[in-house]
Amino acid sequence: MNTGQFMQEAIAIAHQNIAEGGRPFGAVVVKNGEIIAKAVNLMHIDNDPTAHAELLALRMAGQKLGTTRLDHCIVYASGQPCPMCLAAMRLSGISEIFYAFSNAEGEPYGLSTEAVADELRAPTESQAWALVRHTPPEETGMTDLYETWWAQQKKQY
Repeated sequence: MNTGQFMQEAIAIAHQNIAEGGRPFGAVVVKNGEIIAKAVNLMHIDNDPTAHAELLALRMAGQKLGTTRLDHCIVYASGQPCPMCLAAMRLSGISEIFYAFSNAEGEPYGLSTEAVADELRAPTESQAWALVRHTPPEETGMTDLYETWWAQQKKQY
């Protein structure tokens, strides 16, 4: 398969999701020219605001590969990935992302996340969508969380 065929698959499963009452989002994860995972947006079924096609496909890919690192994998998505999905792809090591429909193309249908992306670009303290404040661990008396984890990691190796 080639890039066009992988994108066609992402769009085809998005169309199927529409037929099943879902949103028009599908994602395919490819490694070494082979589809290793594909998923559609399941927010309407799972009542899970994080059940985006890209995130579900990343989860499946990680399970199939037995790792949280998806280095050298490529994601093909029917729509422009939202900030949450982009962050997950970045953290997992995805090397390339292709999408068919942009935020601008989705805007007339209420399918753009550009406003969210814009807000998230601002410093956390100045974002108006939620109260986000740093509470230093010293205020709780529980200051050893990361040190405990680090010590556990060192024991494993």
